[in-house]
Amino acid sequence: MNMRKPEWLRIKYRKNEQTEQVISLLKRLSLHTVCQEAMCPNLFECFGKKTATFMILGKNCTRNCTFCNVHKGKPDPVDVHEPDHLVEAVKELGLNYIVITSVTRDDLPDGGASQFVQAIQKLHQFSDELLVEVLIPDFKGNRDALAEVVKAGPDVLNHNVETVPRLYPEVRPMADYQRSLTVLKKSKEINPKILTKSGIMVGLGEREKEVLDVLQDLREVGCSMLTIGQYLAPSRFHHPIVEYIHPYQFAYYEEKAYQMGFKGVASAPLVRSSHRAKELFLSCR
Repeated sequence: MNMRKPEWLRIKYRKNEQTEQVISLLKRLSLHTVCQEAMCPNLFECFGKKTATFMILGKNCTRNCTFCNVHKGKPDPVDVHEPDHLVEAVKELGLNYIVITSVTRDDLPDGGASQFVQAIQKLHQFSDELLVEVLIPDFKGNRDALAEVVKAGPDVLNHNVETVPRLYPEVRPMADYQRSLTVLKKSKEINPKILTKSGIMVGLGEREKEVLDVLQDLREVGCSMLTIGQYLAPSRFHHPIVEYIHPYQFAYYEEKAYQMGFKGVASAPLVRSSHRAKELFLSCR
């Protein structure tokens, strides 16, 4: 179904000198960003501010989620120099807050957790004032792998549930809703002080009550930061957009989330899980 994109989702894409600098830097250091791979609508805003969400462990994902534009295919070899390249990127861009995510690597025994650990440790060694947020996969429920990442000391541990349980077979066929909740729950059990975060997309065909139920589930596992954004299909081959959600509905979800006890909430059509992550983190302090 073709629907006209509403005014509140129309963006002017403008490259500038800062954007070109970030793109050049990423190419030189052989780094990937989810901004580019997932066709994020906020790419030019973030690159223009010299920020990005770095994607480690290659650019080929072992999962087949129907909402995501990240390439599916034979996994890339793990680049042992990648953590050092992240440090170099932080230094050159002058970052004081970094978000690191990854493709899902079901082919690796630990799901790639050790690469997250190396990245966190090297970034903190570079600067003990640098804030590090990680957006992790579920590691196939491997608690030991999760524990290693948590113990490495990220300032925020993010794991997205993405959608409501009913839509998982269509949207995340190789994932499991309860397993994703368990990632967040176990993270708090391993380190009760860690700040956990999750995100959900809307417009995939979910119902309002289902969204509110997900928010309640997240609070029950101790999640304190939340992002809600409009799903935008990367192509006609991806899961279709069922509905464009009005900004009033996003405001309603934000109000309900704060009532439930979330400390930091970003809920708007163009919100993405790591968009303006530093601002959301600071709002929780």
